[in-house]
Amino acid sequence: MVFFLYLCSQIQHKHMKKSIVFALIALVLWGCSGSNDRLLTSATGSIYECLVVSEPAVTEPVSQVMAADMYGLPQMEAVFTVAHISPAQFDAMYMASRNILLIDINEHKYTQVKAVQSRDVWSKPQAVVRIQAPDNESFLSYWQEHGETVREWFVREELARQAHFYRGGTNKQARAILEKQGYDLWIPEDYILIQDTVIPIHAGNGQTAHVVWCCNNKGPMRRDVMVYSYPYTAQEQFSSDSIIAVRNDVMRQLVSAQVEGSYMGTEFKHFPPVTRSVAALRDTVGGFYGLETRGLWKLFNGEAMGGPFVSLTRLDQVNGRVVTAETFLYAPGQKKRNAMRQAEAILYTLKMPNEKE
Repeated sequence: MVFFLYLCSQIQHKHMKKSIVFALIALVLWGCSGSNDRLLTSATGSIYECLVVSEPAVTEPVSQVMAADMYGLPQMEAVFTVAHISPAQFDAMYMASRNILLIDINEHKYTQVKAVQSRDVWSKPQAVVRIQAPDNESFLSYWQEHGETVREWFVREELARQAHFYRGGTNKQARAILEKQGYDLWIPEDYILIQDTVIPIHAGNGQTAHVVWCCNNKGPMRRDVMVYSYPYTAQEQFSSDSIIAVRNDVMRQLVSAQVEGSYMGTEFKHFPPVTRSVAALRDTVGGFYGLETRGLWKLFNGEAMGGPFVSLTRLDQVNGRVVTAETFLYAPGQKKRNAMRQAEAILYTLKMPNEKE
């Protein structure tokens, strides 16, 4: 400490405050480096931002994957907003970033490619992927095969953080209604319950669906969350065509505009809906697999209205029902990526009757 004070005394007065701050940061980082129970600083940066630490030679192919257009949005928006720095620039200031992709290429240190995923290394919450490779060629070969998987891991880390956040305040009225059916969903408390109803499902041979609909209509952007469940009768109900048919049936009956005869449907022309299998997030109780369907909705026979939607469809084995949790946005003229992802995280909090915390 005496030596530290002596150094400070030799610095000119106009630089003293800045030097002390950086010296204290270095001391804190050094003091914490040997402990597993560290006091981490809060992560910096906005959601869906990623810092890529790499040499310029591999910057472009990395950006093409990390900043690719996100599917299912009416305007082009990148999956991640990417910032690049070189390894020489990676210092304490950048180490606090919430998402970091470190690419370390060194023929003297590595003989093969290795990738390691870590959480809360220098800040919290933080996701870090470190990829080590002996040369550019081996890294690019690895990235071509696994780059989208790396990107997806970062996306799901962001979703998990957001889903955990919702636990702090939820709509108890909507959750109580779902609980009577055996389900739970952490619908945020700033969403209001606007409908709890049973409707016929024509795509299900005259069966009915129970629908719980909540909405956040504050400000210029509207966010909606629906949970609809109906009897499980065949495996074919988990096909993309069946999921979309039921969706269109539900939306046609419940969602309309001021023009008489208008109704919500699914857009197929420009961005046809895509269905894929997804797993539970890392913090989700009772790990599961479900089907994610992502696309665009539009208003038919009415105003020119539309926006993105995403749904998660799962099987309730206890009650023999298909359960779909869906969110859709209406935000004309606005960026939608972050809001869509935040709403999407709600869907992953869906719990079946046999899933207990």
